[in-house]
Parts: sequence; structure tokens; C-alpha cells
Amino acid sequence: MSDQRKPRIAVVFGGRSPEHGVSCVTAGSVLQAIDRERYDVVPIGIATNGQWVLEADDTARLEITDGKLPEVNEAASSVVLANGQLVVSNASDVPSVIGEVDVVFPLLHGPYGEDGTIQGMLELADVRYVGAGVLASAVGMDKHYMKTIFQASGLPVTPYVVIRPGEWETDAPACTESVATLGYPAFVKPARAGSSFGITKVRDESELPAAIAEAKRYDPKVLVEAYAAGAREIECGVLEGLDGAAPEASVVAEVKVGGDHEFYDFEAKYLPEESTRLDVPAHINPRIGEQIRDLAVRAFTAVGAEGLARVDFFVMPNDAVVINEINTMPGFTPLSMFPRMWAESGLDYPALVDRLITLAMRRPTGLR
Repeated sequence: MSDQRKPRIAVVFGGRSPEHGVSCVTAGSVLQAIDRERYDVVPIGIATNGQWVLEADDTARLEITDGKLPEVNEAASSVVLANGQLVVSNASDVPSVIGEVDVVFPLLHGPYGEDGTIQGMLELADVRYVGAGVLASAVGMDKHYMKTIFQASGLPVTPYVVIRPGEWETDAPACTESVATLGYPAFVKPARAGSSFGITKVRDESELPAAIAEAKRYDPKVLVEAYAAGAREIECGVLEGLDGAAPEASVVAEVKVGGDHEFYDFEAKYLPEESTRLDVPAHINPRIGEQIRDLAVRAFTAVGAEGLARVDFFVMPNDAVVINEINTMPGFTPLSMFPRMWAESGLDYPALVDRLITLAMRRPTGLR
């Protein structure tokens, strides 16, 4: 990087996944928080058709309006990342070069972004980026392999059954029998999705086919998990340590879902309403809180995460703690738990964003 300019940060958001709108909202919050005195910021949107465009630096456009999520402007000028340089095709079809990108901040949720795909592209381009690498991103997205790695690392998880692509269509009775071993109710979800898309709580066997069909709208691989009856939903944020220091865990927080929501679904997460309460920090036995913080760091390490992650837990009525999942690119919306937990831990939103950029700038490209 030249000493004559500020580091250039490309904030990439949108994407092809069903979480496109959530990603846009996250980007709006991050774009507001980045220190423009320190960094040159370039907003890059990925439309639902996969086209990369140079977005306007207008955070107001990236807010939820009347319950509607924002979208990337497909009509904006196309942009490509070539040899570490951002190249824009304007209306006159005369390419212009914005310049070298020092760090990409990929605020993509779900498949085609959070799952290691854009991370692999950036590795090939030898460009630094915020967050987990290819393997950790892929494992964090695929709840099947996430649980496999957690179990191999001695971490507690909820019992589950995997229905692989084609298995339900070829032998539904065998799949139904496997799910029955978990007992009912159970949760059916896409193996590789987020923001609670495609999740259904099934009360008995008769509801299973419809729930699997709903999950398959988002992913051909389906995960069925045992119901954690009476459990408290606790979350913890993890940040990579600076200069080789050990990862750090935030305070823990609790999600309390009420009203018409049977679980922490999309509306409860992203649309403000009084029935959902987020206790930051959680009112929990300090001993259990420390156990959760320790498990969160161990989960972060087990998948080889970098930068940041949010780890979600169930605390059972007998105080047993199990890991629900790890999210390697947690939401940064105004309602999101990750920034709220770190603010309570002494790292406010702008400082958190700056910490993530600093971590990305200090780490080498290539194998590490």
C-alpha cells in the first residue's frame, strides 16, 4: 500500500442468497461506522443475479422501510475485482480503475458469500479480507459438518439427523424412522442457510413432509435437530486476538422470544417488536456464563475461524450447556446481538468495525 493514500476498504454486500436484504441492512450499519478519516471506503453490491455493481454510499437506502428489506441496485455501474484492482464499467462503456483494494469487508450472509465462496475468490486474487477463511466459512455454513467437527473436538451439540440430497425422495420411510429417534417435537432446517429461513418446528410425524419440503426450498440437504425443551437461548461473541493473542469472548446475552413466535425466527430477529427481548448481558449464573465463554472460544478454534464469530448455545433446565451453532459472519444490524454484546464488553460499534479491519490488514495472504 502506498504511504500517500488511506487504506481502501471495499464493503461487499447483497449477494445471491435469500439473506440478500439482511446483508444490505448490515452493510448500511457498517458503512455508517467506518472511520472515513482513516479509510477510503468503496461500497460494492452483489445483485441477486450475481452481478457486482458500484453502489452509492447512501446508508439511508440500506434500511428496513415499512417492513421491507433493501436490495442492491442492479442498474448501477458494473464493477470487477481484477488483480487486486477495482475496475468499473460506466455508462459509456469506458472502464475506469478505482484502484487497489487493501481489504475486502464481505458482509454476505448465507450461501454464495458466507460459505467460503467469496473467500476462495479473494484468496485467488491475493486480497486480504475480514473474517474467516475458506474452510472455516464453509464449515460454519454447513451445520452438518459444523456439528461433526464440534463432536470430534469434544464439544457438546444437540442430537441431530442429516437427510442428504435425494434421500427423502428415494426412501422417505427410512428418513422418517431416523427422525423418530430424536423424538417430537423437532426442528427441521436447511443445512446451509441462516437468518432462520426454512426452519419449521414439527410436532409429530404428520408434519414432517411439509417441513422437509420447506427446508428444501433453501437447500437440498436438510438437518433435523432434537427439540431443546425448556432451554434458554444464550449467545456469545468471539474476536480473534490482536498480534497472535488468544481469541476473546464477549459477555453472554440471552434471547427471549414471546408473542406468536415459537422460536427465534426471521421476524423476531430483524423486525422490531415488543414480544422479543434481548438481555445484554444475560442474567445467568456466573459459573455457567464463564463455561459458555470458554466453549465459544473453543468452538471458534475448532473450526479454524478468524476475525469474528457468534456462537449460539442452549442452556438446558439442568444447567447442561450445548452448542447450537457458530456463525462466522453474524449480523451487524442495529438489532443484532454481536455488536451489542461487544458494546457491553467495552468495544463500541465503530471500535468493533475498526478492530476487524485492523485484524484483516495485519494478517498475511495465502496459507496461514
